[in-house]
Amino acid sequence: MAKAKQLKVTLNKSRYGRLKAHRASIAGLGLRKIRQTVTVLDTPENRGMINQVHYLVSVEEV
Repeated sequence: MAKAKQLKVTLNKSRYGRLKAHRASIAGLGLRKIRQTVTVLDTPENRGMINQVHYLVSVEEV
């Protein structure tokens, strides 16, 4: 069985003052603080949240 791809997502800018849906996407990814990094599975749902807040986060494949 193939190992699922993962993504490292880092919050680079503040979530404050952003749209409610964008704040919800950041929370859904598990990000709380600036420069915090989380590892998430590379799924269409996570990609959608990342694409929505692409201007706040940086992403690299693991």
